[in-house]
Amino acid sequence: MSVYARFGVPTVINACGTVTRLSGGRMHPEVAQAVIAASGDCVDMTELQAGACRVIARVTGAHAGIVTSGASAAILLGAAACLAGLDPARINRLPDVPDGRRDFIVVRSQRNMYDRALLVAGGRIVEVGIPDRYSGPGVRDATRWEVEAAITPHTAGIYYLAHSRSLPPLADVASVARDHGIPLLVDAAAQLPPAHNLRRFTTEGADLVAFSGGKAIGGPQASGILCGRADLVSSALLQMLDLDVFPDLWQAPAEFASLRQLPGLPHHGIGRSCKVGKEEIIGLLVALERFVASNDAARRAEWCRILETILAAADDIAQGRILDAPIPILEITTANPDALAAHLAANDPPIQCGLGRRQEGVLLFSPVSLTGEQATIIGRRLRGHKAGHRTAS
Repeated sequence: MSVYARFGVPTVINACGTVTRLSGGRMHPEVAQAVIAASGDCVDMTELQAGACRVIARVTGAHAGIVTSGASAAILLGAAACLAGLDPARINRLPDVPDGRRDFIVVRSQRNMYDRALLVAGGRIVEVGIPDRYSGPGVRDATRWEVEAAITPHTAGIYYLAHSRSLPPLADVASVARDHGIPLLVDAAAQLPPAHNLRRFTTEGADLVAFSGGKAIGGPQASGILCGRADLVSSALLQMLDLDVFPDLWQAPAEFASLRQLPGLPHHGIGRSCKVGKEEIIGLLVALERFVASNDAARRAEWCRILETILAAADDIAQGRILDAPIPILEITTANPDALAAHLAANDPPIQCGLGRRQEGVLLFSPVSLTGEQATIIGRRLRGHKAGHRTAS
C-alpha cells in the first residue's frame, strides 16, 4: 500500500510535467535517500546554506547562491534584496518602502502570474513596451532604449523573464542595468535543460538568477535556487533566516561575508515565510550534482524513449508526434480533445495530460514525471479510447 493510500489519497499518472498542482515530478532514489538522511540530524541553517553556497557557486559560476523553497520564493527574496540591500532598517520596513525606491521595470510581454512575488516583497511593477508580435497587429516588442527610458530615482531593479523568445536580448538589458547601477533579476525557473543555462544568465550580466529545484533538476518540489552577486544573495538569505538570536553571538559564514558589515541584525525578514528545510536543501544539492554529472543528450534520449513507448503502446494512433525541444513533448491530435482527456482522467489510475492546446484539438504529454510502465499505461489507454470510438461508430 502506498503512503498516499494510507490517507485515502489517490495517485495520478502525471503526463503534464513537473507542474505544482500535480505535486511536481519524481525524485531519484538517491535524492530521496538523501532527504531521509538529512531528516535524522540537526544543523545550523546558516552553516547549511553556506555549504549550499559552495556547491551552487561551483556549478553556476555565480559568486554566491542559496537554496530557497521554490523559484517563486527565490524571486520574492531576490526582489527583497534589490529593495533593501544590506540595510537592516530597510529590511525591517519591507514591504513598506518609505523613500519610494520600489519600482521594478518589466517588459510588458514578459508579465506572468509569478511576478506577483515582486509585489509581495514591496515592489511596484512598471511595464514597458507594446507586444504587437503577440497580440497580432504588428511585429514589435520592447527595445533597449525603452527599458533605459523607464529608469527613474524610484527604480529598484529590472525583472527579466528568461525565455527563448524574450526581447530585448538579456545582454542588452544587462548593459542598461550595469550602466545605471541597477540590479537585474532573472526568472529562469523553467530554463533547464540545457544544463549550460545554469551559467548562461550570470555570464550575460544578470545580478540574480532564480531556478526551480523541483523541475528538470529533479530536487524536492519545494526547492529552488537563487544565485548571483554575493551581497544581494546575502541580503536575500538574511531576509529568510530565523533571526531570533543574540546579535553579538551571531557570526556570518565566510560565504556571506557581506553580512559582517551590518551595523546590526534586522528582525525576521519578509522572506521568513519562504523558509526552506534542511531536507529540501540536502535533496536539492544531491539532485543538482546528479543533474550536472549527467548530460543533456542522455536525458533527452531517455525522455524520447518514454514518449516512444506511449506511441508504441497506442499502436495505430497516427496523429501522434514527438516535438523536438530541450524537453521533448508528445502531441496527440484528436477530434474531441475534451472527451479524450476525460477518458484518460476517469479511469484508474487517472492520467493527467497538458491541455494548453485543447482548442487546437491537441493534447500534450511530457515525459519528465513518467516511468516506462506509466508510459505503457498511457498508450494502452489512448488505444482503448480509439477502439471504443470505432465500436461506437
